[in-house]
This record gives sequence, C-alpha cells and structure tokens, in this order.
Amino acid sequence: MQHLNNAFVQFFELVHQGVSGVIPNQNISYGVAIILVTLIIRIILLPLNIKQTKSSLVMSELQPETKRIQEKYKNDPQKAQQEMMKLYKEKGASPLSGCLPMLIQWPIFIALYYVFNNLHGISGVHFLWISDLAKPDSKFILPVLSGLTTYFSGALMMMSGDSAQAKQTTTMNVGMSIFMVFISWRLKSALVLYWVVNNLIQVAQTLVMKKVDKNKGNIKA
Repeated sequence: MQHLNNAFVQFFELVHQGVSGVIPNQNISYGVAIILVTLIIRIILLPLNIKQTKSSLVMSELQPETKRIQEKYKNDPQKAQQEMMKLYKEKGASPLSGCLPMLIQWPIFIALYYVFNNLHGISGVHFLWISDLAKPDSKFILPVLSGLTTYFSGALMMMSGDSAQAKQTTTMNVGMSIFMVFISWRLKSALVLYWVVNNLIQVAQTLVMKKVDKNKGNIKA
C-alpha cells in the first residue's frame, strides 16, 4: 500500500510539473493539476465506468418487467426475488450498479488523501474561492458541493419505482451524500476538489450515455 501511495504522489508531482511549465502561478497550477489528475483517472477507469453505467440504464429499462414479476408473485416474495435476479442476469444488469462507480472511486480517494497530506508545496496555495488547498474550505462551499454532486451522480443511475432494490439504492445514495458532506467539512480542500470534479465528470458521462441510449431507442422504434 505504501508503494502505491508513493506512486500516486510521484504521479501528481509529475502532472503538476507539466502544468507549472505552462502556468507558473502556483495558485492556478495546483488547481489545474488536480483537475487534470481527476480527468486522467477517469479516462483510465472509463471502460469499467461505462460498463456499470450501461448496467444501470438497463435496470431502469427493466422496471416494467420487474413490476409485472412482483404483481405475478405478490404472494410469494421469494419466488419474485428469484425471477427478478434471473431477469437481471439475462439482461446483464445489477441492482447495485448505481452505487458501484462511487465504490470503485473510494480506494483512489483514500490514496489521494495520502498524496495531499504529503505535498508540502500545496500549503498556502489558494484556488478560485478556496483560500488554502491544504486546509478545509473556510467558506463551506466545497462540502456542500461534495454532497450535492455525490447525490446527483448517484441519482442519475438509480432505478425508478418503489421496488425493494430501488429503495435500497436510494437510501445508500442519500446516506453516502450526507457522509461526504460531513467528512468534507474536515478534509483538505484539494481532496474535496478532486471528489467534486470527479462527480461532475460522472454526471456528464451518465447524461451523455442516457442521450445516446435514448437516440438508439428512437432509431429502433
């Protein structure tokens, strides 16, 4: 784990050196480097993220069928659950697909926590409204953005309806969003900035994939 954390530190410093060559002002270069690192990580994880997002979209499309199964086996919940899991397997969907992209990002989040705790040059650097990237946001804007973007990035991939799976994923999403607001209140702004940018990219990716999926449906129709 220590080797991985050190690799992340070296990776970030390399990106920052490249940005500094173009933007010498550290109050801008560090913020831009954080955004670039986020983009690079997202690109590396893109195939996995696309797979999970597609699975989530399929779950939404299956809502009418899952509702019919629930009505058909309303007196036998166990049978209904078995039939729905069978349907999910056939269609390549997962009930928890909406939460998986967030869970995948968690180990990276922890690694970057180590990175920003070991970057001495970031202390005192301000970016946009953030007075110091090495300290929590004194204006409390980042913690709020952290919670909101976490919620919306998850909500876009949640199932609709009142099924047990839909309620479970919604509860997990709300809980995670509240948790992110709470911990972002104390974390260094650099790390929270990464999380917010990461969520915004996830939102954009999901919206694009939904639009593409909708256009495919119109073409088939």
